[in-house]
Formats: sequence, C-alpha cells, structure tokens
Amino acid sequence: MEANYRFELFGTQHKALRASFSCGEEALEEYLRTRARREMDHRIAVVYVLYDAAQERIAGYYTLSSLSVELPEDMRRTLPKYPEYPATLIGRLALDEGYQGLGLGKRILFDALGRALVGSRTVTSYAVITDAKNEQAQAFYSRYGFLPLHAADAERRLFLPMGTVEKLFARR
Repeated sequence: MEANYRFELFGTQHKALRASFSCGEEALEEYLRTRARREMDHRIAVVYVLYDAAQERIAGYYTLSSLSVELPEDMRRTLPKYPEYPATLIGRLALDEGYQGLGLGKRILFDALGRALVGSRTVTSYAVITDAKNEQAQAFYSRYGFLPLHAADAERRLFLPMGTVEKLFARR
C-alpha cells in the first residue's frame, strides 16, 4: 500500500481529481479546486499533492511559500538584529477524509519540512511557520514541536526553527 503514494508537484494531470478532494474544511477544498494552479503560475505558492496511484486520487496536499516574520524579543536575543527574519510558510495542509487515520498527515508534514529544509540551504530560512486553522490543527502541529509565535496579527501562528527541523531529519 505504501508504494501507491507519491508526492507530485500539482499540475494539469491532477485537474480532474480536484473535484473529488474532500477534507471537511471548505476553504481548503476550494483552494485546491480554484486557486492552487493560479497561485503556482504567479509564483505565490508551490503546491504538492500526495497522489494515491492505486485509487487515482489526491490523498492530501500542502503549500509552501516564503515570508518574513517578526520574532518576539525573547527569541531575538541571540540573533543578529533585524526587524524581520526569513521563514518558510506551510500555508495549507490538508488530508482527504478517506485517508484520515492512516498516518498520512505526518507523512505530508514531513515532506513539507524536508523540502523547507533543503530549500533553506539555498535561500535561507530561520523557521517554518504555519497558521493552524483550529485547535485540532494546532494540536497536530504541536505534536511535532511547533511552538506558538505569539504574533499579534495571528492567533494560531506557530513556528518550528529550522535547526529543530534539521535535528528531526538527523534522527530519521
């Protein structure tokens, strides 16, 4: 079963599969159906899908983009002084309801973290940032070490320093 799944850059070959993707969160479903391809074309975000070759379905997806983020004072003590720091944003991460409970959420997250880590070696990134949609998503990210950023403009903004991401992969 494991060999049936592969990560692919979202493309025209997935167009017919978008409509059947259902994760229980309308905003995430709508994004995949109507905005993902356009955002890729405009270089706003990169979208990766977890493709189930056996079922010919999109099992899940995530987006990556770059951003700069203001860090709280206590986090900046040992860093060079800048108003903002470079980061990688996991803007969206979703798993189709038919695949939930199989451990694929972790697999999707780790693929995103791995790509963020590789990218940070070419274009630096201090941390991976995400905005958890709800308490369940926040708990999911927290299980993997994400911490609250305490940003004034984002209630559930979480971060994972790239050094921690590197350590996660060193243990694997």
